[in-house]
Amino acid sequence: MKTKEEAFSGVKLSGIPMLLLNFLLLIGIVTVFIWGFSSNEISKTSTIVLTIADVFLLIINIIIWTGFMQIEPNEARVMIFFGKYEGTVKENGFFWVNPFYTVKKLTLRARNLDADPIKVNDKTGNPVMIGVVVVWRVSDTYKASFDIDNASMNVLPAPGTAIDNIGQKMKSYENFVKVQSDAALRNVAGMYNYDQTGQGKEDEITLRSSGEEINEILETQLNLRLSIAGIEVVEARINYLAYAAEIAAVMLRRQQADAIISAREKIVEGAVGMVKMALTKLSDDGIVLLDEDKKAAMVSNLLVVLCSEESAQPVINTGTLHQ
Repeated sequence: MKTKEEAFSGVKLSGIPMLLLNFLLLIGIVTVFIWGFSSNEISKTSTIVLTIADVFLLIINIIIWTGFMQIEPNEARVMIFFGKYEGTVKENGFFWVNPFYTVKKLTLRARNLDADPIKVNDKTGNPVMIGVVVVWRVSDTYKASFDIDNASMNVLPAPGTAIDNIGQKMKSYENFVKVQSDAALRNVAGMYNYDQTGQGKEDEITLRSSGEEINEILETQLNLRLSIAGIEVVEARINYLAYAAEIAAVMLRRQQADAIISAREKIVEGAVGMVKMALTKLSDDGIVLLDEDKKAAMVSNLLVVLCSEESAQPVINTGTLHQ
């Protein structure tokens, strides 16, 4: 008993010659039938026997018509003979096979899944809205046909619309991919923080700043979950990431505070460097000699001017340095 995908090794003939032969057989059947009823040279018994043989050949001719199949690029046919898997045909073209084979049609073309954002919790428990785009395709026709129950996942078409078997089957696979994508997304999101918390390492992997690493981890998780269905994930990417509405305003204020603190650190660091340079320059060039009190006052004034959010208003001292 075969338990994995194999190439079909049964009788598979070119469709065009078989089509011509079947047409010739049909023409011969019709010709013999007309001749048998119009000829006066044969007996009634012979006519009955000839008619029975003609009907039998006509039944065979009709059965032969059901053995033709056409395979387009990136399509496959799963061949089943009375419940037994006989292999998969992936060769493109027009063929004829034993009409008693059950032929299941599958498409191997890549398909997109744009999943709606779902609410998950990151590593620290913050609610996050996250969405994913998955590019997937069927890679193992045996697993896709026999290892999952795609019939129970079929989505019924709207009343009055034509039923497309292959479309319904691929829709069921899409539902399977969607469920597993949500599960993998929740798992990956729970492994990492949304953003840097300030308590970990600067090179810590986060959902927001480590896009490529997160996408690779997500793709690996999806391939592990979907391999049972013979589905391969070509690409998986997070296309939507944001805090949930209930904490978005608070987190925005936190990000603003972090930005303000970072900016203040840069401003203070630059101001201290400028004050140091000014004092050193005044001392080295001998422009003015300042005692420690005057240096402290000058440092205080310069820091106020350099760190202030508004432009400083100059005040001209018309007296001495001590007034």
